[in-house]
Amino acid sequence: MKVLISGASIAGPTTAYWLTRAGHEVTVVERAARPREGGAPIDVRGEAVEVAERMGVLDRIRSVRTNTQGILYVDRSGRRSTRLYPGDFAENPGRDIELERADLVSILYDAAKDDAEYVFEDSIETLAEDSAGVDVTFARGGEARFDLVVGADGLHSVVRGLAFGPGGTHHLGMYVALVPVDPALGRADWGVMHNSPGRVAGVYSHRGSATGFFMFRSPELSYDYRDVDQQKKLLISEFAGEGWQVPRLLDAVRATDDFYFDSVSQVRMPSWTRGRVALVGDAGYCPALLSGMGTTLAMVGATALADALAAGDHRAAFARYDLAHRPLVDHAQAGVMRSAAVLIPATRFGIWSRNQLTKLLPLAAAARRSTRRRAQV
Repeated sequence: MKVLISGASIAGPTTAYWLTRAGHEVTVVERAARPREGGAPIDVRGEAVEVAERMGVLDRIRSVRTNTQGILYVDRSGRRSTRLYPGDFAENPGRDIELERADLVSILYDAAKDDAEYVFEDSIETLAEDSAGVDVTFARGGEARFDLVVGADGLHSVVRGLAFGPGGTHHLGMYVALVPVDPALGRADWGVMHNSPGRVAGVYSHRGSATGFFMFRSPELSYDYRDVDQQKKLLISEFAGEGWQVPRLLDAVRATDDFYFDSVSQVRMPSWTRGRVALVGDAGYCPALLSGMGTTLAMVGATALADALAAGDHRAAFARYDLAHRPLVDHAQAGVMRSAAVLIPATRFGIWSRNQLTKLLPLAAAARRSTRRRAQV
């Protein structure tokens, strides 16, 4: 089949890799000038590790893993309140892999680029489907016909809007912002976070670089997602008067051209397919960054879709894709608000309770490991 994939981040290249190996003719269209590499470090977890192994890229992924030691929570004077280690909350300690997003995007792109056609600086403008295929027009004026279209174009998916209509995105009552910062503002190979009620600001240091991180609780805001200056003003106003390194982090926000701001949202769809169109990754089931599972869902979902299509008819394949992948998506999305209570408590009492609870996590993690060892025996 001729398959068009929209999006060249994680879900798109993973889908392209598997579909080209099944003999399909694949085109990947991406609005940006290159694969989308920006963002904070990400995790390849659980079943996604197995996917990477099947793709033959696991050794490359392991070779560029970060060396993050954990998260330190500090008060407004910089004194440590508590800390978390990766093993305290990881489901597969020692097997899960954290790496910089740019590294994973590059690895997946390299795996697929020789067999799929990539078209950068273009995007889908319209979709017109009939019983035999999908006619696509592109923003730069081209037209083409495909057997299937796959939307792997993220939280604000164009394909989802065109094929499924409005809706599907659910604001979780929080906003997030990221900005590159001087590593001296943090601590090498640690995430350092400062909370006030309903807010968290921090520095995540990784392999000699650092990312400033902000999150705050808020009802849905009205702003122009293309207006970066407006987004910066919203963030600066929200964090004015905060202690620790926050004033210096806000100075970095003012000075940068590399700024990310968005709502913390999930995409919940009763079906990820319609006719000859399928959604993969955040476009269909964004779990929100607090889950730590977005990358895993993208890689596993892309593989599940390709495996289902290998059996033949796309209609039956789409049903198998949903059946196979839905339990993992539901599990990942269900845990987000619990993570929010840890990262960004809404009250001072919530912050105090989190700090006390984290002191018990090493004991809980040890108990889980002991239970797992007994089960294996």
